[in-house]
Amino acid sequence: MAVRLSSWWMRPSLMGTLFAELRLGWRLIREPRVPLFAKIVPVLAAFYVISPLDFIPDILPVLGQVDDIGILILSVKLFLRRCPPAVKAFHADAMTAGRRFAPMAPADLVIDATYRRD
Repeated sequence: MAVRLSSWWMRPSLMGTLFAELRLGWRLIREPRVPLFAKIVPVLAAFYVISPLDFIPDILPVLGQVDDIGILILSVKLFLRRCPPAVKAFHADAMTAGRRFAPMAPADLVIDATYRRD
């Protein structure tokens, strides 16, 4: 079991994807256009990991840490799902281009509407 678990964690694509999602999540937490409700999810997950009350106590050698990691991964996934797609795309493109963090400028936001005169 230990060999299988370690080989699963050592997959480069899995770890690369996980770190890329964490970096994207960190950028999106600092973005003002992301709703506050979405930002609460990773904060609550961090409080869960820090708190002494767990589903599985940390006293158990492996299981206690695995549930904390699982909660963190699920919270990042939920957070990324709750973020606006345009904001996610902007920051994902900025990460691939190697740009430093900067909030979306109003010029980057497109509002598609039709003018109607009553």
